[in-house]
Amino acid sequence: MWAFLSARLRWWLILAVGAPLLAWALGRLGDLLESRYGPTTWSRVLRAGRDWLRQRSRGPLARRRPGDPTGVRDAGAPAR
Repeated sequence: MWAFLSARLRWWLILAVGAPLLAWALGRLGDLLESRYGPTTWSRVLRAGRDWLRQRSRGPLARRRPGDPTGVRDAGAPAR
């Protein structure tokens, strides 16, 4: 089925689903290492990888940014 999807859709799926899940896994592993052994080079590298992937994630699993117009706290939205 993967072969029938367009290249652009495949790339979007990787970024929309794969990148946030990988970021979560890297961060979780970094947190576990840090809780067990204290701050080490590997835990810092894993957490930096999480932050790097979070910045580049997009799609439904991506974190909302402060200036994102789809966020709940949109300054231009009328209050009810």
